[in-house]
Amino acid sequence: MKTALCSLVILCTRLVAAPGLAADADGWKPLFRPNDLDGWVNVNGAPETWSIKDGVISCTGRPVAALRSVKQYENFELELEWRHLQPSGNAGIFVWASALPAVGQPFLRAIEVQVLENSYGGKEQNIWFTTHGDIFPIHGATMTPMRPQTHKGDKSRCFPIEFRSKPSPEWNHYRIVAQDGSIRLSVNGKEVSGGDKCLWRKGYLGLESEGSPTEWRNLRIKELPGTGATAEEEAPVDDGWRVMYNGVDLRGWKQDGAAGSPAVWTASDWVLERAKGPSPSTLWTEESFGDVEIMIDSKVPAEAAAQTLPALVLRTPSAPPVVFAAADGAWQRRVITVRQGTVKVFDAAGNLLGETSLPADAPPRGPIGIHTSGPSKTEFANIFVRELK
Repeated sequence: MKTALCSLVILCTRLVAAPGLAADADGWKPLFRPNDLDGWVNVNGAPETWSIKDGVISCTGRPVAALRSVKQYENFELELEWRHLQPSGNAGIFVWASALPAVGQPFLRAIEVQVLENSYGGKEQNIWFTTHGDIFPIHGATMTPMRPQTHKGDKSRCFPIEFRSKPSPEWNHYRIVAQDGSIRLSVNGKEVSGGDKCLWRKGYLGLESEGSPTEWRNLRIKELPGTGATAEEEAPVDDGWRVMYNGVDLRGWKQDGAAGSPAVWTASDWVLERAKGPSPSTLWTEESFGDVEIMIDSKVPAEAAAQTLPALVLRTPSAPPVVFAAADGAWQRRVITVRQGTVKVFDAAGNLLGETSLPADAPPRGPIGIHTSGPSKTEFANIFVRELK
């Protein structure tokens, strides 16, 4: 009975980790089911950005965004095929990635494996990037490249020793071996690039949407034994955030103001823009929330006056705005918690920046409003929420 119970627990664990996907005799397991995206998270794209049919993953390229695995990986061999559907297409693969985008970016912190169509960049392609096969750390990740390529003092990028990719619309094969913080890439059957001493060396896998349609197929992985990545070497785990702005349009939001009035808020790819204008304006979620955490990135022009800084209006239009941003012209991340009537504003490092209270007569649930007073254009991105229990 005890043996049977242990076997059942192991089986259930495997099903939860990868529902419906079993490894073959050699340890290889498909990363996608034939007709759905179970096991993957559309991090910051629109619902239609990523789709799958008969095992082929299709990406529209809009917005610039990421699709990532639910599961983290440490040591593994990964094989896949990709193709661009138009010349000069741009995409990528994220290895050992973060769960959420970096501050003021649509991209995950990761080691990125370049996926470019051969005509991308034209004559300038060898100055900063190649057509395919570059490996480089982005947005806080670090790596020691096998062969550093210097560009404006940056020695973190490894160029491939040989150009082996096929042009659109032909398929290309990648093999990525990730072991103990080292990464190696083979393109169409030959190893061409890599790096060592990667940080992180355990994290999520991701596919990148970056402006052009792509297709992916035959993604499979063989996990290798872990070698004890420390907490500092591992990406923080996904802790329940869900995206509220899809990067394509304002689905799920509504602008205040009279019907037919000019649009103040516009979707500009991964950036949500509040246009210049003297009138105060609030963009409201259609969904209502109770106790909740809100993550939001913003960039406010340095010349913006203190009384025009972005603020959140919580649950009711009569609630006093909660200012969360500073006017310094740089992207900044804030996390705002609303719990039992208390509102706290934190920076990206978790430092408390301010605290206030909701009005005594505030309803238990209501929408979230992003409020600005103009006249400067303000940009927002990476708007995520998670409800608190």
